[in-house]
Amino acid sequence: MTQGNRNLPVGYSNAAPSHVVSVVTCLEMLERPSSLPNAHLPDGITLDALNRSDLPAYRALFRKIGADWLWCSRLIMSDDELGAILNDDHYEIFAVRKDGEDIGLLELDCRKPAECELAFLGLVSGASGKGLGRALMNKALELAWSHPIRRMWVRTCTFDHPSALGFYVRSGFRPYAVQVEVQPDPRLTGHLPLYAAPHVPIIRPAS
Repeated sequence: MTQGNRNLPVGYSNAAPSHVVSVVTCLEMLERPSSLPNAHLPDGITLDALNRSDLPAYRALFRKIGADWLWCSRLIMSDDELGAILNDDHYEIFAVRKDGEDIGLLELDCRKPAECELAFLGLVSGASGKGLGRALMNKALELAWSHPIRRMWVRTCTFDHPSALGFYVRSGFRPYAVQVEVQPDPRLTGHLPLYAAPHVPIIRPAS
């Protein structure tokens, strides 16, 4: 496992209190699938371009989808930093809508030449477990490989849904690297409520 140019030592390593640690698996797909699966969305479900300029609405949806999995990267960014990403012509962002209500996000980052990162694919809790995730993945593959890319990649971590890693492998991605991510606990910084992600323990600094 590497972090930058350094290898983590064998054995246990302590993380600072008030931080969270996840194991990240990086996966990639190095060629367009020979036959892309049917990308038809279920009746009543649409994939619509999101209003990129409404950052509060975007963050509210991001938080609604990702709080249970400690998604926080977009919440801790400044407006300028987030706006620069979302408004880049090579960054695609879609809201998943059911009967006009936002229930999910799909984001494709094609800012690097010849590659596309599946940056985010997520649904609100009530919409998961019904096959919609598979339909959205098929749509993501179709959209990504419609660009002149040679590589599509994605990251998942131990905070994500337990089935996420297997889902990506079944979708055609191949694991190629493992990383460890350490970051301030967003529940202690106030970016997420304390009750978010109860499967991840909160380690407070000693009083």
